[in-house]
Amino acid sequence: MFNLISRNLSFSAFKATPVHILFPRSLCSSTAASDNSFTVSYLIDSCGFPPDKAISASKFLKFKTPDRADSVIAFFKNQGFTETQISNLVRKFPTALRYHPEKNLLPKFEFLGSIGLSHSDIFKLFTGRPNLLGRSLKNHIEPTYNILRDLLQSNNRTAIAIRRCAWVLDLNFHTNMFANMQILLDVGVPGSKMLYLLTHQPRDFLAPTDQFKKAVEEVVEMSFDPLKITFVLAVHALRSMSKSTWEKKMETYEKWGWSKAQILLAFRINPWCMMMSEEKIDKVMEFLVNKMGFETSIVSKNFAIFSLSMEKRIIPRSMVYQYCLDNGLLKDKKICGFSWWLQCSDNIFIKRLERYEKEAPGVLKLYQEKLDHCN
Repeated sequence: MFNLISRNLSFSAFKATPVHILFPRSLCSSTAASDNSFTVSYLIDSCGFPPDKAISASKFLKFKTPDRADSVIAFFKNQGFTETQISNLVRKFPTALRYHPEKNLLPKFEFLGSIGLSHSDIFKLFTGRPNLLGRSLKNHIEPTYNILRDLLQSNNRTAIAIRRCAWVLDLNFHTNMFANMQILLDVGVPGSKMLYLLTHQPRDFLAPTDQFKKAVEEVVEMSFDPLKITFVLAVHALRSMSKSTWEKKMETYEKWGWSKAQILLAFRINPWCMMMSEEKIDKVMEFLVNKMGFETSIVSKNFAIFSLSMEKRIIPRSMVYQYCLDNGLLKDKKICGFSWWLQCSDNIFIKRLERYEKEAPGVLKLYQEKLDHCN
């Protein structure tokens, strides 16, 4: 599976395709100035560029007539892009206006569709990473996709990775990827766990090797088991925040009475508890402690709750939980039961309420009202 890491591959096909088409600075004649003026006017009038941005972009993008640029804009409209989205895309990557829609752009859209990306996926891919339009399909995009697919051994997992991070197709991600994968292998992370991280958080493998290694070493020092999925999730968590951000989140938990030992224990069991923003941590603790009346020490043992949405899950279900408690449908108030109440699937939750409907008519209606109100 992972012999690709050590294989002596030739990456000549991955030479970066120029993103900008540069023009000689000697083109300063009156004709060039006139062309430049036309380009600036077009970018302002047809693409919504601010004057200063239009002038800057015109240094790398000159045309005498609007025909090609109009055809590119028409192509994007036919693909479902709005005028605002086209304007934003062209501002980020103005040289797209020089491309031939049928020769340069359409083949990329068709290829991405052929590998399992939906129209919506492709749309998000190019609006989020328009520089990808400047990559060669034959020399970069296809070879990059093939290497990623060979590693993930699944078209579906490869499509997921691309949806999660468009950069894997835009950048020469192999530069650091194989070295970072080897670091995980060296500490005993199984291939299946590594592929999970590559599928769902491919951006982590784009990190410089020294930074990635440091994060892995910290996770090892925290006594994470490399055989468990929590190991790679912890690597992702540490890779996703600065030291100062980590300290701020620690302080937020401590403010609510958590000890450092409790926080680190929670992190080892569920690394996502440190992926929440300080604001989210505060909101959840404020609600559970001050609104629902649970002890801080009890909440700290049910930290999986923090990954749930306040509006779609915690608040509406909590209100119904309290209603059922007040009407004698629940024996007593326990955080373990409450935690299940919040984390169970929608189908199971609705079935539970249907059981209670006879004894407390309107409980289903109450839940829908609270859900609608929060959303």
